Amino acid sequence: MKQFFLAASLMLTAMLTQAQPPNVPANKGDNFGAKVTEENLQEVDALPGILENKPNAEVKVYAKVAEVCTKEGCWIKVETANGKMMVKMKDHAFLVPTALVGKYVLIEGNASWKTTSVAELKHLAEDAGKSKKEIDAIKDPVKSIVMTAKGILVMSE
Repeated sequence: MKQFFLAASLMLTAMLTQAQPPNVPANKGDNFGAKVTEENLQEVDALPGILENKPNAEVKVYAKVAEVCTKEGCWIKVETANGKMMVKMKDHAFLVPTALVGKYVLIEGNASWKTTSVAELKHLAEDAGKSKKEIDAIKDPVKSIVMTAKGILVMSE
């Protein structure tokens, strides 16, 4: 019986620790995911032009983090001239800490145009800790540029 409770406690602890963003700082020079360097860097606001005649592109962009998934750290939103842009972590291969909010980062990955369904928008709003009223107000899908990040490098404190 002791073994059962020990096993159940270990499984519960493992589940709880996996369902949260990493509790680590996000200091200048910290890298999450694949190693990112500063070569071939573009401004995030250049993405619409880069994707003008292509369905997607491998890019490296510089942007300020506006939000981080509070449930797992599996996505961020960065500021652009046209509002916030979604950045998801490729295959959930890495997670980022909520300490990234307000910091400038380099993001390397694939950018593409995507239409996000109402169901997914509501799920993302829940992950961001939005209120029920805010979630219920989501009524229409959104077409926007979305990035799938291979790696993220912190550029500011």
